[in-house]
Amino acid sequence: MEQVARVEEVHRFETSKLGVWVFLFSEILLFGGLFAAYAVFRGLFFQDFHRDHQQLNVTLGAINTVVLLVSSFTVARAVASIQRGKTRPLNLYLLLTILCGLVFLVNKYFEYSAKFSHDIFPWTSTFFSLYFVMTGLHGLHVLGGVIALSTALVLALRGRFSSTNYVIVEGTALYWHLVDIVWIYLFPMLYLIA
Repeated sequence: MEQVARVEEVHRFETSKLGVWVFLFSEILLFGGLFAAYAVFRGLFFQDFHRDHQQLNVTLGAINTVVLLVSSFTVARAVASIQRGKTRPLNLYLLLTILCGLVFLVNKYFEYSAKFSHDIFPWTSTFFSLYFVMTGLHGLHVLGGVIALSTALVLALRGRFSSTNYVIVEGTALYWHLVDIVWIYLFPMLYLIA
């Protein structure tokens, strides 16, 4: 009976992982379409894109890049901790990842506020339409990741994870890595080479 329960648990784990990968693939398609649209419009309005991108705050973008890179490290450490059955480091690393996500969102708030105070809105130009859509959608994904990580932290504090039961932590970490990777493409594309 115990062996059957173990086989069912492994099956559930693998099915959950497959579901996460299918979801991540759909997210890649979404952002891939936005990147393609950006490339097309950049080709059509090269001078306008070059002018408008100079109004972005490269320092805040770079800080957010570092923050998300640190968060990738901490979420990877969270997964490694629970795989070894260490719940205390898991809790700490999940908390640090959440804090990094919140720092990112606060920086993005200040960046958006500065744009609005200078009368720069999504309808200002094609560049800023794409900028606000892509970074706004990414920000929503960061917020979703923070919520998912917070849920995982609550479950971890309640003792729901072990070295054999951590699919939620791993799935959330995979999602967070995708959020980080998307930003790694957004930052140079919008802030550095537009």
